Amino acid sequence: MTDRKPPGVSFESFVDKQIREAAERGEFRALPGFGKPLPADSAPYDELWWIKGKMHREGAAVLPPALALRKAAEDARAEVASAVSESQVRRILGKINIRIEEALRRPPAGPPLNLKPFDVEAEIRRWRAGRS
Repeated sequence: MTDRKPPGVSFESFVDKQIREAAERGEFRALPGFGKPLPADSAPYDELWWIKGKMHREGAAVLPPALALRKAAEDARAEVASAVSESQVRRILGKINIRIEEALRRPPAGPPLNLKPFDVEAEIRRWRAGRS
């Protein structure tokens, strides 16, 4: 917490003193990004730069529902490739198939879905072949 500015001391010198004392105590060394270069400012100005930065840092994405489901299907296929058991493969494919079937019953807004449920048995055969 900062101290109150004493009367008779200029505001600038008061602030400068607090900054200098904090730097001497090492309070700036633990800040995120310390020692890293500032991001390039060569891109054109974007009014939503801070929202996009926050979403990037938190791993959030905003895709139309159809594209988000396509991405989830791709992620499920990658997850199947690294699965360690057949039951895990069935669980992964079962979850994504439920989402795909719901989307086929009530198509989401956005571009066409262009997905069909995974053939679980064919995917398991493919998974087994990849493991041997």
